[in-house]
Amino acid sequence: MDYKYIEQLMERYWNCETTLEEEAILKAFFSQDDVPAELAKYKSLFDCVASDKEENVLGDDFDARMEALIDEPVKVKARVVPFRQRLMPLFKAAAMVAIILTLGNASQFAFHEEGDGVATTVSPKVHNGPAVAMGDSVKIDSLKKATVMPNQLK
Repeated sequence: MDYKYIEQLMERYWNCETTLEEEAILKAFFSQDDVPAELAKYKSLFDCVASDKEENVLGDDFDARMEALIDEPVKVKARVVPFRQRLMPLFKAAAMVAIILTLGNASQFAFHEEGDGVATTVSPKVHNGPAVAMGDSVKIDSLKKATVMPNQLK
């Protein structure tokens, strides 16, 4: 007897190209008692797959048990969170900002050293540059009259 079709199905089975119907044909073929000698080595594979599916079947009461587990109410324990604990991230952020500002001020004083090499407190220096208020030549008195300053006349 020619088993070309079964051999073709076996080739497709090894390449993972078979459909479920073709695999069912192979299982039915290898479940027979008389299998050709060249294909007998594959009989145990298909017997194992067929028996495995029969053994690993869910029971009839599986659906009822799962529904019973799902329908049970979940107990949630409420936890009181104090106000201080809620503000803890804010406290941490404020502390980080304070640390960064302190380090920035400390580094600023370290880089502004005077001639002796010791860091001293730096007082703000007055910059005598051109300013609008210093170059103003008009003075307004209380009577709202514009007058020209005598030192600015030419």
